[in-house]
Amino acid sequence: MTTSEPGTSPANQTGPSDALKVGVSMLTLVPGGMGGSETYARELVRKLGASPAVNPTCYVNESGRGFSEGADEVVIPGLAGGASTIARLATLAKGLVTRSSILRRMRPMDVFHVPFTVPLPKPPKGTPFVQTLLDVQHLDLPELFGTADKLYRKVFYEKAARDADAIVTISDFAKDSIVKHLGIAPDKIFTAHLGVNAEEFIPNFGPRESFIMYPARGWKHKNHAKLFEAMRLLEVTNPELRLILTGGALDTLTDIPANVEVRGLVPLAELRELYRSAACMVFPSLYEGFGLPPLEAMASGCPVASSTAGSLPEIVGDAAELFDPQDPEAIATAIRNAIARTDELQRLGLEQVRKFTWEHCANVHEQAYRYALNQRATAASTV
Repeated sequence: MTTSEPGTSPANQTGPSDALKVGVSMLTLVPGGMGGSETYARELVRKLGASPAVNPTCYVNESGRGFSEGADEVVIPGLAGGASTIARLATLAKGLVTRSSILRRMRPMDVFHVPFTVPLPKPPKGTPFVQTLLDVQHLDLPELFGTADKLYRKVFYEKAARDADAIVTISDFAKDSIVKHLGIAPDKIFTAHLGVNAEEFIPNFGPRESFIMYPARGWKHKNHAKLFEAMRLLEVTNPELRLILTGGALDTLTDIPANVEVRGLVPLAELRELYRSAACMVFPSLYEGFGLPPLEAMASGCPVASSTAGSLPEIVGDAAELFDPQDPEAIATAIRNAIARTDELQRLGLEQVRKFTWEHCANVHEQAYRYALNQRATAASTV
């Protein structure tokens, strides 16, 4: 990684001279607080930095210093990001006020890309703009969002999507939802499935312990409440099984059954060991634009019981035991079935994981960048 301070001369930018120069703006980054979108951005930047066709320069706030492994990075002072709606709005307000100053610190670019959806700063005038829009959950499940969050997304997600020259999303399910709700032409939207670094996971084909796991933040759509009901059923039929929960914001959960252990945020090494030793990984989410944990579990040789909601059937294929996430009995049955099918699901899971690579994800982004550049050039030629 090359870390550049603000004001670095464009002459110092590395990479082939004929490569597409992409400004990757990640000024809303909250390290450790963005879940799968953070993994996506980190891996994307790493792959783009290794591509001979793309020369990325990454722009981060002060708390994101060092995030852009494998690519040039410029730290923009005075911006710190924030996880809450109020903190996000404060970051955006400061970014809007200082837009001219931020743009002066940015190198010449062919394409402007925002992996975290919100265009901060507003793209330079005349520069092709690519937005990553992971999902439109606020339109698919509006009952899970407050008025402030829905307004925030309407302004900073939806308007930006309509202004973008190209959109990258992470599943065909998400693409279909974007087309349905926002009326955006399908040709403008590129599906870049996320990847799994399978070599970083060591599958365990030996004995597994008597617990199941669920790695997810304590958000409403992660559906912990229905899973707890399923655990009460399993307490009767399978008293040896316990559930281990990992992830942030789990302190908001209530009415936790006795056979559930809440660990919260755990080190990566501990999470991977849980994958390797769990009897099953259950994923009862009500909505996923992609859903990375089931694939990570499969790469570890862990059987998966997965919800049928959102993109999950698209991602897990036939390599998981599927269930209706609204039905606790169905969840409990799927957990039992997944454990019974361990050998079969281990084989199918490893085959499924091989379909998802970060190399392919980065290649789709390159296609989106070229499309945006061509769209802007075509529009200019017709004026």
